[in-house]
Amino acid sequence: QVQLVESGGGLVQAGGYLRLSCAASRRIFSISAMGWYRQAPGKQRELVATVTNVGSTNYADSVKGRFAISRDNARNTVYLQMNSLKPEDTAVYYCNVNTRLTPSSYWGQGTQVTVSS
Repeated sequence: QVQLVESGGGLVQAGGYLRLSCAASRRIFSISAMGWYRQAPGKQRELVATVTNVGSTNYADSVKGRFAISRDNARNTVYLQMNSLKPEDTAVYYCNVNTRLTPSSYWGQGTQVTVSS
């Protein structure tokens, strides 16, 4: 059983920054992509950023230029550097890992990010 543990969330003022981390409890093989999603109160969960096993990245338009996703495959860890945070970034952020050889999707429990004005 694999668990994803997110960390780095918290309360920050607008314009500030946070770095989220997501680490797997044990080694995950055949990772195809890793990413971050978020869900604000009363809204649907949305894609924030993804990075594939070959390093291709994708970002939601709302975070382009402000957020950066990176990963360390050897450590089964994915990061999300969030700069120039805005109140609308307030949400629970979830880590996601997808595998290909044995198709699976793993989700973390989420970490709260609150941006004050």
